Amino acid sequence: MVLPIYVYGEPVLRKIAQEVDVENTDWKPLVADMFETMYHAGGVGLAAPQIGKDISLFVIDTEPFKESFPDVKLYKGAFINPVITEEWGEDFVFAEGCLSLPNLNEEVTRKSNIRIEYYDENGVFHEQEFDGLAARVIQHEYDHLEGKVFVDHLSAIKKMVLKRSLNDIASGRTHAAYKTVHPKK
Repeated sequence: MVLPIYVYGEPVLRKIAQEVDVENTDWKPLVADMFETMYHAGGVGLAAPQIGKDISLFVIDTEPFKESFPDVKLYKGAFINPVITEEWGEDFVFAEGCLSLPNLNEEVTRKSNIRIEYYDENGVFHEQEFDGLAARVIQHEYDHLEGKVFVDHLSAIKKMVLKRSLNDIASGRTHAAYKTVHPKK
């Protein structure tokens, strides 16, 4: 089922996501809905807060990068109760976008490598290292679980320049090709 995506200004995007009971919940239906929503909106990642749930879960699929970056290591998966335990490597600058910030793209600097612990939708624990674009997408989605969006990584001057665009998103004056939920006035 395709779910609406909550956009900038919605309070759930600023909440720290709550850990969930991995073992006693069937996560497969929600994970499937999140993938369907993400694909419908043209994204490569989607965190639970973006669909209005303040729980510690996100999904990613780096397949869309394959055409522009043929050497990229592809990864598709669900991350439940993830914890990034280490970030290292070179600073990696890349123009990021976000389904919760429609039509806005800005260069963000992140580390090139991460180590993360998480459970998948089957309740299996993983400790894994990622690099390149997969590491970037994971860091972006992980930020959502920490109550952050990618513009939080920008300089104060850049945020000031974007203030009108951010206000337009929060007030519903921007259009997305997918169903969105805007802050209540």
